[in-house]
Formats: sequence, structure tokens, C-alpha cells
Amino acid sequence: MAGPAVRRGVTLGLGALWWWAVARLVLAPDAGGLEGAIAAGGWGLSLLPVHCVPKGRAAGAVGAGRWRQAWRAGRPSGAGRSGGAGAATTASPPRRSGGRSGPS
Repeated sequence: MAGPAVRRGVTLGLGALWWWAVARLVLAPDAGGLEGAIAAGGWGLSLLPVHCVPKGRAAGAVGAGRWRQAWRAGRPSGAGRSGGAGAATTASPPRRSGGRSGPS
């Protein structure tokens, strides 16, 4: 049972430190960089629980290995890592102009 009590104590202590830094920035004319760093750091840490979700619970999360699988599926057959034989792109097929180059 010492774990939750210690965690609460640390949370309350860091919260008190943050409020001290914010109050000092607002009220004291000689507040400086230390108070600003503590206030900015505490504010930044407060955003983490909102934006960070375990990947397994995130809506629309792509499973492990899916990007690699999709990347391999998009390669032409025979294309190796070095882009050897068969690595030509198929994005722009050759024009079918009847062999003429230019207007006649």
C-alpha cells in the first residue's frame, strides 16, 4: 500500500511546485527562467494524458507490421531492395501515339 500513497504524495508535491511557479510568475516582479520553465513544463505534461493513448485502445490504430505489409504489397514483382530488375515504375505508362513524335 505504500505505492499509491507515495504516488499521491509526489503528485501533490509536483502540483504545489507548479502552482508556486505560476503564482510567482504572476505576483513577483523578480520571477525568472526557473519559474517559467517549471510552469511551462508542468503545462506541457498536463497535455500528455489527453493525447497519448495505448496503441491497442486507439481508434483506427494500424496493427504492428501493417505498414511493412502494405509497403511490400505495393512493390512490383521482382523488385529487390536495391531496385534491380523489375523495379520500373508503373505510375506513368508509355503513350500510345502510333510511333510518331510530334504533330503531323
